[in-house]
Amino acid sequence: MPLSIGIDIGGTNLRAARISGTGEILKRVSERSAPDPELVLGRIADMVRLLDTPDVKAIGVGVPGRVDARRGAVLSGGYVNLASVALAQRLEDMTGKPVVIDNDCNMALAAEMALGAGRGHGNIVMFTIGTGIGGAVAQDRRITRGSATAGQLGHITVDINGEVCACGRRGCVETTSSGTALGRHIARAGLGADISVDQLFARDAAGDIQARGVLDAWAKPLRAAIDTAVAVLAPELVLLGGGLGRAAHAALGRAPALAPWYQCQVEPAQLGDDAGVIGAGLQALAAEPHFSSSTQPSRPRRAVLVNGIPASGKSTVSRGIADRMGWPLLALDTIKNPFLEVLGGGDRLFNRTLGRASYQAIWSVVGESPAGTTVIVDAWFGFQPREVLEDHLRKAGVDQTFEIWCHAPGEVLAERYGARLDQRPAGHPGAAYIPELIELAKRAEPLRRGPLFDVDTTKPIDFEAITAWLRATTASSAQTVERPVQSPLQT
Repeated sequence: MPLSIGIDIGGTNLRAARISGTGEILKRVSERSAPDPELVLGRIADMVRLLDTPDVKAIGVGVPGRVDARRGAVLSGGYVNLASVALAQRLEDMTGKPVVIDNDCNMALAAEMALGAGRGHGNIVMFTIGTGIGGAVAQDRRITRGSATAGQLGHITVDINGEVCACGRRGCVETTSSGTALGRHIARAGLGADISVDQLFARDAAGDIQARGVLDAWAKPLRAAIDTAVAVLAPELVLLGGGLGRAAHAALGRAPALAPWYQCQVEPAQLGDDAGVIGAGLQALAAEPHFSSSTQPSRPRRAVLVNGIPASGKSTVSRGIADRMGWPLLALDTIKNPFLEVLGGGDRLFNRTLGRASYQAIWSVVGESPAGTTVIVDAWFGFQPREVLEDHLRKAGVDQTFEIWCHAPGEVLAERYGARLDQRPAGHPGAAYIPELIELAKRAEPLRRGPLFDVDTTKPIDFEAITAWLRATTASSAQTVERPVQSPLQT
């Protein structure tokens, strides 16, 4: 039976699990979350490595915020904003496996429909109460997405003059009834930051007016949001999930629905914190056949071409990008130098011949990489005719390239080249090549094949700017490729 990895990204915790086709959790791991998207991505990659096996066929990720599931794009987030990291593409590059992403609450609702409190119901509204408030809607057991991101129930307005929300508006129910908001209510009541929600209920039962006020301030806006969702969507069931879902359900006992038109059954979700990983894993398995179908779009290989003449600094730039992006790096000299060392060097003609063979070897390796791989190639691409490069790209299955053009004045290149003459294997051109290098610097130009980023290597290299450009550019390119629609779970 094929397996999957389900990942649930939260504002406090990152959870991941290996999931069977029936939704059973076979192994689980967790990490602390973080506001830094690169740190979150690194921790997700570590968790995937711990869970991955040959039987794992796909990966599903539940992401907080606005997600275009069809295109596999995170559009915006709140407490954890992954819009800048091309999450699906980078996980595919790291693992070689198809990745589906969706809003985290959509994933949780999919799990509840399959295995939890949503079994036997067709029209469901779900709120997940945690660091923020997520939302999901199912009609006829299909997740409702609208044009892309429907179901943002945490951003139902309950107080137009209220707190500013992470979305930019005021008074969203997330600002009044999330776990973060509960902490604010407790602090304002002066009850101490270490009080738990269970202690609040105990104090309320004992007649503590302050505890009762905190629970009322937390629950009543949530009831208003639920009533609004019921008025708009007329579900047969409202589920409350997330880490505080059961507590929120209990608190609603003090805030019943008052308007007779908007009565609806409200129940706690049954799967607790496991719902997100189970739903993500099941959705990944439901979508996985679409990735291999010949009728679906392929996942092309992509290449970052770090281009520049000898001594232009492209090796430093390439290594810096690889360290920060996690993409494999293939450099012309990395391929060529071991042969020069073993064969004992040669004349310049031999060096050029070996360079052409190494160039071909690079693209042969790229062509054997998994579909969807992004690779960094460090070379002076002007040493071969343009048509040779295009032929290599075609054979390697690379249809998207992103160029980093490294350059410096000829005099600077001459000084750099001369300083490392004794560090290069025999067979590389010697000092006699320096005048030729200076002249080459005057006429060398970038390929201008696809998006281009210019790097003057006489200045400190701004790797943050380079990697930000790569993330934005590769994400934009990825979104032009249609991704498969996640298959909704059916009864």
